[in-house]
Amino acid sequence: MLEHLNDSPKPPRRVVVVGAAGFVGNAIAARMERDGVQTLRVGRGQVDLTASDAVARLAALLQAGDAVVAAAARAPCKDADMLVENMVMARALVHAISTADVSHVVNISSDAVYADSPGRLTESSCASPGSLHGVMHLAREVLFGNGTKVPLATLRPSLLYGADDPHNGYGPNRFRRLAAKGQEIILFGDGEERRDHIFIDDVAELVARVLYHRSQGTLNIATGVVTSFRAIAEKVVALSGQNVAIHATPRSGPMPHDGYRPFDIAECNAAFPDFRYTSLDDGLSRARTETEGPN
Repeated sequence: MLEHLNDSPKPPRRVVVVGAAGFVGNAIAARMERDGVQTLRVGRGQVDLTASDAVARLAALLQAGDAVVAAAARAPCKDADMLVENMVMARALVHAISTADVSHVVNISSDAVYADSPGRLTESSCASPGSLHGVMHLAREVLFGNGTKVPLATLRPSLLYGADDPHNGYGPNRFRRLAAKGQEIILFGDGEERRDHIFIDDVAELVARVLYHRSQGTLNIATGVVTSFRAIAEKVVALSGQNVAIHATPRSGPMPHDGYRPFDIAECNAAFPDFRYTSLDDGLSRARTETEGPN
């Protein structure tokens, strides 16, 4: 649940986005810049969070009153070495923030922290991850919670998609690129898993609102609507205008999250009653237009 510390929206004096070269960080920084908010983009080129001097270098960039968005991570976290590296990065972030007189911290986490559940997930659902990626994000949350002495907002987005996604993960991003090239789309099983997919601009918008309200607490970022991967592939193919085949394949293991991961978005609706998520159809269309340009 989020608590708004500003009675009315008020932009911070400056926003520092750590991880601004990444998919999420770049979208957040661009959103703040569009509003004319002074924004400092910090990427690995400015501060390597794994380096021995990371704390000093980042602390030197921070100013009193800054709002800091922590969007820097190596993701998805796939093995023990990546887990350790992410903890080193998070430690540097928390130590640097603790030395500066910042006003607000927003940590970008993930819905991967939750245990699987047959019911709709809420912000109070059990955080007991079954993947290293989820373990990494939950450990980051605990680290930020223990090391941050100013208002802290933890945001847990579900699966993200958008034109500039660099990961090419299974789902809208990969399907869209394959369809654009006229290449077949290969599904895991019959693509029957149903998941909640978030357009990247919605993440940036919600982060902006959290910053303006100086909100603290935890918020899931999810539309409340689940869609099968086969249905997404079919939508992508229809948008592409190409004759692209969609093929099912035998599974080599169980479906992730038992094939179903829905969310109750009541907390988001209560925190920001005028906000509306981008529908999957509109988001896929916008991602295609942003990549290929208008027809």
